[in-house]
Amino acid sequence: MACVRVCPSNAIAVEDTDVWIVDESCVRAGLCVEACPHDAIDVIGDRERVRELLAAGSTVLVLAVEAAVHFHPHALEQVVNACFRVGFIGVHHGVVGEELVAAEYLRLCSDARWQTMIRSTCPVLVEKIRSEYPELVQYLAPVVTPLKAEVGYLRDVYGEDVAIVYAGVCLADATGNVEAALTFRDLELLLEESGVSVAAEPTYHRRIPGVRRRHVSTAGGMPLEMLLREHQASRRFRKFRGLGALDLIHHAVVTDGIALGFVDILPYEGCLDHPLLGPREELFWRRRVAAQSEPPRSELPVIDPEVIVNVATSFTFHTNGKHPPADEIEAIIRQVGTAPNGAPWDCGACGFGTCREFAAHLLRGRAALRQCPPYQERVAAEAQREAAVDALTGLVTYRVLRDRLANEAARSSRSGERFAVLFMDLDGFKQVNDTFGHRAGSEVLAAIGQVMQKAVRSTDVAGRYGGDEFVVLLVRTDVSGAMRVGEVIRERVEAVGRALGYAPGTISASIGVAECDPEVANGTDVLERADRALYRAKALGGNRIEV
Repeated sequence: MACVRVCPSNAIAVEDTDVWIVDESCVRAGLCVEACPHDAIDVIGDRERVRELLAAGSTVLVLAVEAAVHFHPHALEQVVNACFRVGFIGVHHGVVGEELVAAEYLRLCSDARWQTMIRSTCPVLVEKIRSEYPELVQYLAPVVTPLKAEVGYLRDVYGEDVAIVYAGVCLADATGNVEAALTFRDLELLLEESGVSVAAEPTYHRRIPGVRRRHVSTAGGMPLEMLLREHQASRRFRKFRGLGALDLIHHAVVTDGIALGFVDILPYEGCLDHPLLGPREELFWRRRVAAQSEPPRSELPVIDPEVIVNVATSFTFHTNGKHPPADEIEAIIRQVGTAPNGAPWDCGACGFGTCREFAAHLLRGRAALRQCPPYQERVAAEAQREAAVDALTGLVTYRVLRDRLANEAARSSRSGERFAVLFMDLDGFKQVNDTFGHRAGSEVLAAIGQVMQKAVRSTDVAGRYGGDEFVVLLVRTDVSGAMRVGEVIRERVEAVGRALGYAPGTISASIGVAECDPEVANGTDVLERADRALYRAKALGGNRIEV
């Protein structure tokens, strides 16, 4: 395929082909050499290749629905008959591909996770986004073009060995999808060279053509249901025409973070507005001709449900042209954490479908860890565990208590001064939770925290060991002094229960006391001995102090 004449100022190249599509805005602005849009571009297909395929047999034609306009006033039935006569074994209209694409769009739009979805059936538009607006790539709907869907369907029907030829307006999408492509003018010349006259064909089908009736789609693969349900000013459906609208979409989505819903954007007003079909002022006439050639809409699906065509496998682009490394994605998943069963969360709360999708976007700088609720919950839990002060009681945490105990043991060993440890556990606290609820239990723990802070000196350390267990580190204090402090705390704990309205004996504490000998100073050892004394106090009935 080659381009005879191109727009020098604002033409758009499609990757892997030498076909050029002109942005009409520069044509209307007088920037092109040719002022008339349909003179600014002339695309030539590969007729020689098509003749070779027809001679070999087993060649199927996909005839774009705009053929009715090009061959007017001849009936579309005459065009189809002529195509069969020239040697095509099947003639299809692209309707099946558009039905498949429309059904996939409806499925995607039903997913609430899509905040912005850009319709991507135009290969020129996709190439423009990929090359100049890479930040918008992630918003392209992952759907193949109608032609590619149609080709997949036909290969399932006819077999992989069939040769497929496309005849239509824009040949950019044909590259890599079919064996050869023709413009309508090329098809007209091919028929003339083969001695086949469209005008001489009957106005009824000699052979059964491919599906022409539609059930869910409109031309181009747009779901009819969406057009009927969402008006043009809807927040969930927006229509843009012209590549200049990409600047507005980019600013709204990337810069301002606006969710645009379903965005239908095409370089021009559909294929009927393509320069090859004629002047722009004849657009409404072309629409009327195309509408008159359409058969009645089908009340039932026109696609055989037994034929499976994968429609959602097309656009998966990354700004650097590569997929993020698998090991980096796994590292992100490990950082986020996993569910209790060891699998990724895949909860979708981040706005992406899976943790892998989230990790890929995170690596490309299009997501942030703050979007992941499980990660935030884990970080908050870890921060609370690592905090110096217990949020409920106001006492120091076990981590601080452990470090201070080790420091005090080292100081005692150097100075020769003794220190003591109180290990306290509430009696029957589980019964309080079970009877009055955990909120009541939390209220008791908070009150006891206040009691312990007032009962010790500023040089001492009172901490929450865990649950309803508490530890007090008394510096420069022997066992007799620790007993006196322990008795004060025990009495005040009972007073807390009475002050909160509990029956006498409901809230009480058992306390174990241990003294550290400077000659064998060991923080872990003294804590374990205080713990054994605590269990002895509880075994003797509780609400008492044991050394």
